[in-house]
Order: sequence, then C-alpha cells, then structure tokens
Amino acid sequence: MSISRREFLQVLAAAGAAGMALGRWAEADAASAEDALYELPAPGRGAGFVSLLHLTDCHAQLLPLHFREPSVNLGVGPMAGRLPHRVGERFLAATGVAPGSALAHAYTYLDFERAARRYGKVGGFAHLATLVKRLRAGRPGALLLDGGDTWQGSATALWTRAQDMVDASKLLGVDVMTGHWEFTYGMQRVREIVERDFKGRIDFVAHNVRTTDFGDPVFAPYVLREVNGVKLAIVGQAFPYTPIANPRYFVADWEFGIQEENLQKVVDEARGKGAALVVLLSHNGMDVDLKLAGRVRGIDAILGGHTHDGVPVALPVANAGGTTLVTNSGSNGKFLGVMDFEVRSGRVANWRWRLLPVFADVLAPDPEMAALVTRLRAPFEAKLAEKLAVTDALLYRRGNFNGSWDQLVCDALLEVQDAEIAFSPGFRWGTTLLPGQTITRELMMDQLAITYPYATVAPMTGEFIKTVLEDVADNLFNPDPYYQQGGDMVRVGGLEYTIEPGAKMGARISDMRLAGRPIESGKSYKVAGWAPVAEAAAQAGSKPVWELVESWLKARPGGRVAPPRLNTPRLVGVQGNAGLA
Repeated sequence: MSISRREFLQVLAAAGAAGMALGRWAEADAASAEDALYELPAPGRGAGFVSLLHLTDCHAQLLPLHFREPSVNLGVGPMAGRLPHRVGERFLAATGVAPGSALAHAYTYLDFERAARRYGKVGGFAHLATLVKRLRAGRPGALLLDGGDTWQGSATALWTRAQDMVDASKLLGVDVMTGHWEFTYGMQRVREIVERDFKGRIDFVAHNVRTTDFGDPVFAPYVLREVNGVKLAIVGQAFPYTPIANPRYFVADWEFGIQEENLQKVVDEARGKGAALVVLLSHNGMDVDLKLAGRVRGIDAILGGHTHDGVPVALPVANAGGTTLVTNSGSNGKFLGVMDFEVRSGRVANWRWRLLPVFADVLAPDPEMAALVTRLRAPFEAKLAEKLAVTDALLYRRGNFNGSWDQLVCDALLEVQDAEIAFSPGFRWGTTLLPGQTITRELMMDQLAITYPYATVAPMTGEFIKTVLEDVADNLFNPDPYYQQGGDMVRVGGLEYTIEPGAKMGARISDMRLAGRPIESGKSYKVAGWAPVAEAAAQAGSKPVWELVESWLKARPGGRVAPPRLNTPRLVGVQGNAGLA
C-alpha cells in the first residue's frame, strides 16, 4: 500500500537534490505536498523568457503505473561511462541525486520493489495534466512538446487505432509533436489524424520524412512560434530507422533517415526567418542526438526520446556554431521535462533544465482529464480487467539483455509453440508488475499491443541464429551511434550464448548452446518468435502473440506465475562499465 501525500512529503524532506529544496516543507500538511516537490520558480516573466515542457515515449499509458529503470544500459566506444549509460549508484553520483530518495527511485532501479510500494505509482494523464497546468500558470506562453511514441503501447490505443491518445493529447494541451511508433498505424491513419484531429491544435513536425518518389516533405519540417517576444523554431526529427525497426509496408511511400545535411538547411532557414531560439524535437535516441549536436550548427537544445533515458541534467555539446544542450525525458509518462530559456539580443543568455517525476500520490488528478480517461476506457473495462494469473515475481522489461516480462513471453512461446528456441524483440516499453499483483489482460497487453503481433515458428540453422544475434548486437553496440537502429538486445528462451559488446561487427556472439550442447552451424532448430516485420507474416493467418501468452497464463498451476529463470547471456569485456549494475 502506498503512503499518503503527507507521509510522502516527510520522506522527501531529506531529498534536497536536483534543484529541489524540500527541507522547509517537512512539517507541511498534505495539501502542500505538491508544492514541496513541484515548486519550480520560473526564470522570469515577460519579454525574453521562454519555457518548454517536454513529454516523450509515454507509450499510450493513460493511468498511473510502475516502471523499473534498467540495471544494464551499457555504453560502448566513446559513450562508455557517459550519461545516459550509467545505472544505479553511478547514475546518482553523476547527477547529484541523493541515494534512498524518491528521486533516486524515479531515476534508477535501486531497491525497486520496496521503493515502489513506498512511493506509489507514477504517471497517468490526469496527474500529468495537473502538473502541466501548474507549470504553465507560472510560465506564460509555455509550449508542451511531445517527442513521439504516444499512440502505441496499450490495448485501448491498439483497439481505437490511437484515437484515445489523440483525444487525451489534445486535452493535455500538446503544441508540437514528432513520431515513431505512430507510423505503425500506417500512412493513411497517420495523415488522417494529423490533417483532421490535429488541424489547428497540434503541429506534427518531421524534417526527415519525405516521399520516396520525388523527395517531397510529408510533414512540416518545423514550426515557428513567438513566445514573450522571442521567435523560436521547433524542428521535428522522427525516428530515422522506422522502415528498418518496424515493417516497411506501413510506410511504403515514405523515406526516413537522419538527414544531417537537410537538418542543417532547415535550421539555417529557420534562423534566416528570425528564429532567435531553435530546438530540435527528436526521436533519435540520446547517443544519436549527442553525435548530431556536435555536427549541426545553430541548434540551442535537443529534447530527445526513443531510448527512454530519464536524464535530470542537460549535456552541453560543442560544435562549430557554439553549444547545443542535449537531454531526454524518460518514458511511460513518468517524467515531465522543463527547459527554461532567457533570450537576450537574439541569443540564449541563460537556461535551466529540470526533469520532474510525476508521482501520482502527490499530484492530485485533474478532474477534466480524469473524466476523459474514464470515458475513453469505459467500452473496454470488462475486457481489460479480466484476471489471467498472479505473478510471484517482479515483472519488468527494460534493460539491454533481458527482463522478467520478456522471459515470461519466451517461456510461453516455447511451450505453446513446442519450440526449442524462442526470440522476443528487445522492446523498451511495457509496464512493471510487483510480486503478488494480478496479471490482467490489460497489463499483459501493455507488453504486446502492436499492429504486427503475429506469432511465428520456423526452422533456423545455427548459422542463421548467430547472424540474427550479431545483427541485433550491432544495432545496439555499434560504437558509431548513427548505426544504432533502435531497441535492446533480442530476448531469448532456451538458447544460451556469450556476448562481447565491444568486439567488432560479426564477432560479438560466441559459445551458443542449447540444453548445454553447442549449437551446430548447419543444424536446423525450431524457433518461435513474434512481431515479424515481413508483410508475408501478416497474410499467413498467424495468431497474435497475446492469444498464445494468454492461454499460457491461464494454464499456470494454481493460477500463479513462478519467478522465471532469466536467460541472460554471459558478458565479456564489460567489467567496470558504469552501465552495468
């Protein structure tokens, strides 16, 4: 059971970290708990002051939830030991957050189960709406930016084809947005939302999405706004590798990419139109943003997403035109980023970044948003609430190599598909369940709700299995961020292997075994999986993965799911890496 707002406040009194001086609120009443945590004075009022609120990767989570941050987030090459590739105590040391505090719980995996029960759930659009309104009240003209991955990640988003999230985003007051998983609803649906639902309300920007025939822009590359006498440009950078990480047929007529040269032209054009402040709203992933910041001139800040890194500091990156600030605002609605600028004589004179956890036990729900969420969910409540099993383990997903939720999915695929080996994609989204919590259909769907959910089973040679693992490993651990194409390492069931993240491409994977015996290169193995990117799988009549997992859950003895044995690879060459717990 979570603690009251007053108790929460008293626990927080010692956590005067990350710019939040809380001590003087130690004896405040419950109504002041919100003030204690979220008292964030604006840098100033009137001409020259601009505030941007940043939300990203909420993955369609309308209600408060638990979400465990990774205990493994390895940095390789030039990123080794640098933020965001620090976990646990090393993350706290690098960011100045007090160990044992509510902020430490929000930003790290440390003592997660105990801290989650103590501090309660995070996020929820009704609670987020309260925080947005509170911050806007002290920041006239503040813009709310959405970095994407908003329309996917829940059953209701899937069943309404994102309409629930579109309606919630409009009520929340989003001003500008870019995308990634949004594109998995297909070109027609994305255009329908942008041209119908967003018209006159939300600007969808993406300079790097163009038609494959003539290279025409599909969306506006940027939007110009004037806030307190300052003209600013918000440039959109959609996920560059959408046609690779997700099915190409969803975006058959569009091309993506980083498009660094085009970005420079767009920034120069915006500056030429009088923009004194230029911000890139990015879904690149933080490593890509850090490299990009050093190569493109004229961007004051990059507010990033995709890699789900909650970073309470802004990292300055030098380039030929000056300095660009780079940061990231986490995922699942856990955080709201606040970037305050003071602009004088056409340039940034001062700035401040804060990453605020959205603690549902502290922030009262906004009545209007709460009513909308209730209305949106009403047609599906009975279906969402059906109980499938009870978990005896902490079920989480995020991490470079494995998570207990992913292991559960792999175990289900192995048994239901009668396979020797199972693969599950290294998706970063998916809510966390505490031991003893009931797995409802909704919580299961939080892990599986995509538009290409088909379960597959096929023969693969040992040679091909190694090729798959090597390819995914290079997407994750290539020392050049521009070749990192998204996601964590594919999760495996049955298969054991060794990985050396810092090795060269094609040489990271070794000692693959099945039931203790070496995998033979020319031998064929029965491999189960899901979420195939090939269009043929969608036409083959395969069952959606949730049908298989649901049947497996319902068949658990006594209706309980035992703690899964994590099939984590043996790691080589990463001793001392700050991204490893």
